[in-house]
Amino acid sequence: MPTSNNKNLAILSFTLVVVTLGFGMVIPIFPFYIERLGASGSQYGLLIALYAIMQFLFSPFWGSLSDRVGRKPILLVGILGGGLTMLLFGLASQLWMLFTVRLLSGLLASATMPAAMAYIGDSTSEADRGGGIGKLGAAAGLGLILGPGLGGWLAGESLSTPFFIAAGLSMVSMLLIAVFLPESLPLRDRQQAKTRIKMANLKTLWQALFGPIGALLLLAFLISFAATNFQAIFGLYALEKFSFNPQQIGTILMVTALVSALIQGTLTGPLTRRWHESVLIKIFLLTNAGGFLVLLMAYNYPAVLLTTGIYTLAHTLLRPVVQSLTSKRAPAGQGAAMGLNNAFISLGQIAGPLWAGFVFDINVNLPYISGAVILLIGFVISLFTISTEGKPISTAQTV
Repeated sequence: MPTSNNKNLAILSFTLVVVTLGFGMVIPIFPFYIERLGASGSQYGLLIALYAIMQFLFSPFWGSLSDRVGRKPILLVGILGGGLTMLLFGLASQLWMLFTVRLLSGLLASATMPAAMAYIGDSTSEADRGGGIGKLGAAAGLGLILGPGLGGWLAGESLSTPFFIAAGLSMVSMLLIAVFLPESLPLRDRQQAKTRIKMANLKTLWQALFGPIGALLLLAFLISFAATNFQAIFGLYALEKFSFNPQQIGTILMVTALVSALIQGTLTGPLTRRWHESVLIKIFLLTNAGGFLVLLMAYNYPAVLLTTGIYTLAHTLLRPVVQSLTSKRAPAGQGAAMGLNNAFISLGQIAGPLWAGFVFDINVNLPYISGAVILLIGFVISLFTISTEGKPISTAQTV
């Protein structure tokens, strides 16, 4: 890869680290904001879900708009918007402010990832493209791993400190893009762009459920839904049940993300080569459901660290196995199949926090109990819809 491309990739990687770092940093802090402002679990769940809602709705819009106006302006919108919303989070003193800023954060920050991926597509050869996209994915993963721990530690003196630091890093990234990153999409190509500006299409998603990979897409939704029952509510759960501080919550979430990255990178390949994905899906659905129940048995900080590690191990191996089988059994293009898979994951990330917050107000253990039930339902569905050989039976055949 040419030196100039290496420089551009470094800037884009730093940008994605900053974006996902900011996203991760807020997770252990929000429960303490919510407690201070007297909000309910349902309101907390909505606050978490708002980002995923806006990302689901507007990521296709920003990607399509970048085909019209170029990648650099959209990148600048995303990183500037992310920085400003971090600053506003730090200054928020009322609940309505948090909700307003969360909406803006999802709307503006969702511009960054599709524009960055499109930039790599414009500026690399086919041989180098996979490596470039992989490096951006690794950068995004690094921010998600470090963010919760860093946010929890920085919040020791003031809950606002992590937000102000994230805002400052965003401004550094914006300056790097503005000064050193050239536009990757030539003007002539922008003028010739015929693509219509796209928004999320729920009708297409509904129709996909009744297609050849419908059962796998339904599982992707259920797995994502169950996972966010853990992720979205964990900080509030740990605060209410164990009175953990931001540093403790952040450390647990950071360890969880680190375990996830290590396990996914080292075990997924060997396991899928040894056993068929349809077998692994059934095994991991059961063990993931058991992981939720194990979480409820924890009674102190070391036990919570151990049980979240057990849960993470099962969940981390489940999602890529479903994605692998979806890719293999896609009736058309791989890109379309993965796009549908990601859309159903996003829907789960929206529905999960809303449900978790609602049932948390009834009983603090219900998010994890319901997560186990959802995964057991997924296990039953997998028994009847996913065969070891050939294509899975579509959901249309099971209704």
